[in-house]
Amino acid sequence: MSKVYDFLEKMYQTKIIGSIVIILISFLIYKLVTLFLTTGENKIKLFTSGKGRTYVKLLRNAIRFGFLIITVLLVLQFNGFNVKSILAGVGIFGVVFGLAIQDWLKDIIRGGTIISDSYFEVGDIVKYGDMEGKVLVIGLQTTKIQDLKNGNVVAIANRKIEEIEVVSNLLYLNVPVPYEVSLEDAEKAMKDIVELVKKNKDTKNCEYIGVTELDSSSVQYYLRLEINQAHKPQVRRDALRSIMVGLAKHNIEIPYTQIDIHNK
Repeated sequence: MSKVYDFLEKMYQTKIIGSIVIILISFLIYKLVTLFLTTGENKIKLFTSGKGRTYVKLLRNAIRFGFLIITVLLVLQFNGFNVKSILAGVGIFGVVFGLAIQDWLKDIIRGGTIISDSYFEVGDIVKYGDMEGKVLVIGLQTTKIQDLKNGNVVAIANRKIEEIEVVSNLLYLNVPVPYEVSLEDAEKAMKDIVELVKKNKDTKNCEYIGVTELDSSSVQYYLRLEINQAHKPQVRRDALRSIMVGLAKHNIEIPYTQIDIHNK
């Protein structure tokens, strides 16, 4: 029994118990704050919007980071470290430290810029390089995007915001028609194609715009589709199929490049 008492007394003297209590209290307060935030999120309609969800996720990240820093400082202060001196010392080495974490700071600043300037929101469809994906999370340092083609999740540093484009809900397609087909017959086919495309899933609307180009082997007729961006690859495939069906209905063959050879 005396050994147990000695062990507890030693732990008390080394302030291990006090440090654990500080950590537990901080964790409890953090859980209460996040619970309050979750309750408000479920009640307030603002949080159902893309921007609302984005603000909530960013706020959660900021709260978690803030509680971590405060807890560490409190534990250090309780164990006899002079936190004021530590903070003052950080100022002395601020320049060196700043250079070491400049990319990290850029990510955090850019994360705030994404929200304040509404570059994009959670749920938006964006393009990064050759990838198009759905924004899942906007964090303090990174933005997570799910690739529409394969479902992979990619984390992109917020400082690369200039390389991210918000994908429009419009899709433009050219329909090639041979020169042998009259403009009148071609436009009749376009009207039928438009109706076929409108019936496709995730296609909200389709319009025939007109002739867009006189190609070497065909006349290009232009269609504009209003779509659900999250399903853009499939919408495009369905639209191309509808174009083929519509052209076949009017006995119009899809042209291809031909080379004429004349023998003397």
